[in-house]
Amino acid sequence: MIHFYNEGCSYLPTKRLALRRWIEEVIALEGYKVGEINYIFCSSEYHRQMNRDFLGHDYFTDVITFEERDSRVGQGIVSGEVYIDVDTVTDNAPLYNALPINEMRRVIVHGALHLCGHKDKSPYAEKMMRRMENRYLRLLREKML
Repeated sequence: MIHFYNEGCSYLPTKRLALRRWIEEVIALEGYKVGEINYIFCSSEYHRQMNRDFLGHDYFTDVITFEERDSRVGQGIVSGEVYIDVDTVTDNAPLYNALPINEMRRVIVHGALHLCGHKDKSPYAEKMMRRMENRYLRLLREKML
């Protein structure tokens, strides 16, 4: 089951049922099933504190994903938490020539892809992640038309 929460802000995405179905489809296309996934939309300060406490990084970022390590073992089930800094996503949108809602959707699918085991730490992996994001964003646009 996919849940949407907020922490330190009032933001929750619109069309949550459609988003849930889309995320489920993305995860299925990646070869997994949805277990328990929580998307937490939060303030920049809350998100930065998470980044400090759990990753040892003292900077703002748009998304932090925590995969439940045992979630895929033997069962093909994906579970975890995706923390999204709403302000950073909004601030980043013009940098990527995107509307804030489209950048938010990119970050949402980015978190789902991390839960499926995809990485983005090298230039090549980052390029591959961007291609997957674009592919799945096109799928969402088709579904929402």
